[in-house]
Amino acid sequence: MTKADLADLVQEKLSCQKKHAVELVDLTLDILKDAIATEGHVKVSGFGNFVVRKKADRNGRNPQTGETITITSRKVLTFKPSVILKTRVNQG
Repeated sequence: MTKADLADLVQEKLSCQKKHAVELVDLTLDILKDAIATEGHVKVSGFGNFVVRKKADRNGRNPQTGETITITSRKVLTFKPSVILKTRVNQG
């Protein structure tokens, strides 16, 4: 499913113009992105949690040369689905 597909579904459910549906989807996603970036987490009840986690420096290996290198620390975004979402997915 794409963002355009989401906008189509919103348009269908709300019986609004396509332009308004696209704006609504874009606005919702922008708010989520900003909240994740500033707060570090977003909880959507019945859907799941988006959490920014810090990964520490670690040792890795260059597969071409076999040389040991240090992989620098970074932030990663994780998602943990709610029990409701897990149940719905597993029911097919």
